[in-house]
Parts: sequence; C-alpha cells; structure tokens
Amino acid sequence: MSSRTSPARPQRLKEPLAPKMGASLPTAGLLERDLEDDGVYRSLEFRGSDLSSRDADAVEFETCRFVDTRFSGTKMRRGGFSNVELERCDLSGMAARSASMHRTLVSASRLTGMTWSECGFKDVTFDSCRADLTAFRFSTFKNVVFRDCAMPEINFQNADLRGVRFERCNLTEAQFSGAQMEGARFADCVLLKIGGVTSLRGVIIKSQDAQGLVYSLASAMGITIEE
Repeated sequence: MSSRTSPARPQRLKEPLAPKMGASLPTAGLLERDLEDDGVYRSLEFRGSDLSSRDADAVEFETCRFVDTRFSGTKMRRGGFSNVELERCDLSGMAARSASMHRTLVSASRLTGMTWSECGFKDVTFDSCRADLTAFRFSTFKNVVFRDCAMPEINFQNADLRGVRFERCNLTEAQFSGAQMEGARFADCVLLKIGGVTSLRGVIIKSQDAQGLVYSLASAMGITIEE
C-alpha cells in the first residue's frame, strides 16, 4: 500500500505585533520630559518633546507614544523601547548600544545617520521612514518589517536579518557584509550597488528586484559587464 504525502503548505508570514495602548495617554510633564540614567517611563505621551543631545544609561520606555519628538544626537546605552509608537520623530544621529526595541512601530520618522549597534529588535515595523546612512551593525532582528523606507547606504554588517521583510524600500548601496539572511524577503525594492551581496544566500526575492543585483553579483565574482 503506497503512502501519499500531502504537499507542504506555504509558510505564512507573521506580521509584527502592534503596540497595545489606550486611545489616549497622559501627557508627559516637565519632570518626565528629560532622560535620566536608569529612568523608567511608562504609559506617557511625548508630543513635540525635545530629547535631543542627551547621554543616558539604561533608559526604559514602556507603553509610550512619541509624536513629533526629537532624539537627534542622543546617546543611549542599554534600555530601549517596549510597546511603543514613534510617529514623525527625529532620531537622526542617535547612537544606541546594547539597547532594544520590542513591539514598536516607527512611522514617518527620520533616522538619518542613526547608529544602533549590537541591539535587539523584535516585533518591530519601520514604516515610511527616512533611514539613509543608518547603521545596525551586529544587531539582531526577529519578526521585523521595513516598509516604504528610503534606506540608501544603510549598514547591516554582521547583523542577524533572518526572516526580515523589506517591502518597497530603496536599498541602494546598502551594506550586508557578514549578515545572516536566510529567509529574509525582498519585495519591490531597489537593490543597486549592494555591498556584501554574497551574504544574501537563502533570501527570497521577486524576479524584478533580482535584476538590480546583477551588477553587484558580477562585481563580487570579478565579472565585467560591457554595454
């Protein structure tokens, strides 16, 4: 009697969990509008706040909403964001190490020149962000989506990007050297002049996106393409 094996079902992609918070949150007061070492900020809304050029250790934000808030030039070690929304925020030049984002939505925000090294991202969506010259070196991503983001010259060197989704993103001159990328997906992305293209082993990519990789692959293999 022969056994019949049913065909494998296609893997369903898991959408990052949206932050869960009330429709309204109390506005952060003056004493809560600054960053202190080991500070914990819970269930607050920061609207139009200026938290730029700060230097703090182990700052934790939990169930908070940030609207039009500036973190530009701020340095943060450890700590991070959990169950948080950041909308139209400025994180340009922000530097974080050993920090984390969990269940976080970052939308319509500026991340230019931001550096989050050796950090962890879980259940995070970056939506419609400007992230040129941003660096995520040696960071780990789990269930993360980059959607409609401008990301030229972004640096993912030695990052763990397994399963990450890039949707309609501009990744011109992005750096992936040493990255782990099995199961990562690219859909409707610009992939010109990619660095570390050989690290893309195991990714899933749309056929039209693959055309942009031809020159990068040829360069990595020492092939000259003549017009």
